[in-house]
Amino acid sequence: MNVKPARKVRTDTALDRIKRHKLLYLMILPGVLYFIIFKYLPMGGLVIAFQDYQPFKGITGSPWVGMKHFVRLFTEPTFFMLLRNTLILFALNIVIFFPLPIILALMLNEVRHRLFKNWVQTIIYIPHFMSWVIIVSITYVFLTVDGGVLNELIARLGGHKISFLTAPEWLRTVYIGQIIWKELGWSTIIYLSAITVVDTQLYEAAEMDGAGRFRKTWHVTLPAIRPVIITLLILKIGSTLDLGFEHMYLLLNSLNREVAEIFDTYIYTAGLKNGQLSFSTTVGLFKGLVGLVLVMASNRLAKKFGEDGVY
Repeated sequence: MNVKPARKVRTDTALDRIKRHKLLYLMILPGVLYFIIFKYLPMGGLVIAFQDYQPFKGITGSPWVGMKHFVRLFTEPTFFMLLRNTLILFALNIVIFFPLPIILALMLNEVRHRLFKNWVQTIIYIPHFMSWVIIVSITYVFLTVDGGVLNELIARLGGHKISFLTAPEWLRTVYIGQIIWKELGWSTIIYLSAITVVDTQLYEAAEMDGAGRFRKTWHVTLPAIRPVIITLLILKIGSTLDLGFEHMYLLLNSLNREVAEIFDTYIYTAGLKNGQLSFSTTVGLFKGLVGLVLVMASNRLAKKFGEDGVY
């Protein structure tokens, strides 16, 4: 009796999968090229953090100094000032700003008048499309001591004008207020999108159990969008030392520098204005490493508590 040999099953290789889904891979190709060209290839320039980089000599001709710039960064008195200012502003972002888009999205979800809801969303989205130059300029018109709308109102009411834009004690309030004004509406989009995919049967079941609007929001909506909240929080933690250069640079002046100088503005001052390219690269590398460690640690902590995390 002749027994036919078992037919060998051909395994599906990565190349076969690429050929089969070539149109999908073609769609993501521009994004992949963007990250390779503008994100990964420039990382080769981080080597100058270990050199006394001189533009005319280039990377290959500049002398190696090892950890010299890192030692300087951690031993300079300005380091602790930069770290303190950056961490305080980041804490304000997390404690004050981060919950607001969630609350606003939950409130908008409860609005039943569609026309009014669309109108409100349009109004609160508009500031996101303005540059920080425009946002800070409008703030200047309202808060400046010389003819500012708010200060003129205070003066007419018999009070003393307040130096909102130069007084160190007002810097952080103005900073977080501008972020709320510019980004609050736009940040609700992801949460509103997450809310739309919540199973409506859960709301019906909660309603049959006698739950009101608040109870349905607390026991149905919030648990449903919790993975999105955790993911965005992890990504936010990764930008602890990366608050953005443009916004703070526009608020920075000689009177509030003690509380307004952060790593982003310091890189500009040391790197471009003073020509210390290697040192400024060291500061940027330090920021990136801290962000990477914080993302990995917070992601691991989230997984430990049963959440999905970002990877």
